[in-house]
Amino acid sequence: MTRTMLQVTDEIAIDAAEIEEAFLRASGPGGQNVNKVATAVQLRFDVRGSPSLPEPVRARLERLAGNRLTAEGAIVITASRFRSQARNRQDARDRLVALIRQAATPPKPRRATKPTRASKLRRAEAKRHRSTVKSLRRTRVVED
Repeated sequence: MTRTMLQVTDEIAIDAAEIEEAFLRASGPGGQNVNKVATAVQLRFDVRGSPSLPEPVRARLERLAGNRLTAEGAIVITASRFRSQARNRQDARDRLVALIRQAATPPKPRRATKPTRASKLRRAEAKRHRSTVKSLRRTRVVED
């Protein structure tokens, strides 16, 4: 028996058994079809319980998932863009793969830099100019 794997990157592959899919009725236009057929897909992937993800990728994925992450640590993706169940299923999987790929690339380290002398002078000049403009707007009391 061969296990189907969802290839994310060269190093990361997710077992299809780790992904839960539920089919539900989609909202929106579609006429009679939308009322009868459960074409929308709700995909659940347990981030915290997945043995396929390295720890740094898991941490970045939890941050990236945002409000798609449940309190239990599962990502929930709902796809109802297409009218067919198969296309919505593929769309949900593609979106999960894209999210994991984004988490798999480590962020570029930030290098602390100092402003150049010219940029400091430009900033000071801009502040002086602003100050002059505002001082000219002030109303002056004229005595007779």
